[in-house]
Order: sequence, then structure tokens, then C-alpha cells
Amino acid sequence: MRTTLLIAAALPLAACGSTQDLKPAPGASLPVAPRGATATPTPAELLTPSVQARPTRSNELLTQSKPRKPDEFDLPPQ
Repeated sequence: MRTTLLIAAALPLAACGSTQDLKPAPGASLPVAPRGATATPTPAELLTPSVQARPTRSNELLTQSKPRKPDEFDLPPQ
């Protein structure tokens, strides 16, 4: 009984994704073009994060352990 109720409650939530392109609400327009831009960005451009917001990851693994060089400025407090 509980399983049936759980499936019945989860089914509407699974179907609420939209596959259509995003558009502004009726009567609303896209934001104005940023200062210095030649055109107003499209919804896809507004949703794409910048390189600064999502930096690329480096998959380079550390293959060798190397000892650190002594730090001449790492002095005890006076």
C-alpha cells in the first residue's frame, strides 16, 4: 500500500521537466543589453556560465612526490 502511494506521489514530480526552449513570460522582455555589448544576449547565452564561474578542471595526477624547498621567510615570531 505504501509503495503504491509513494509511486503515485512521485509520478507527477518526474513529469514536470520541460523540453521546450526558455522564453520570457508573456508581457515581459529579456533583460537589456549589458553596457558595451552590441546585442542583447539570448536566453541560452544568459544560462551558460562563464569560464570564471565554472573553471575547467585539470585531470593531471601527481605522479611523483617532491620535497619542498626551504622557505627563508618562515621564521618564528619574535
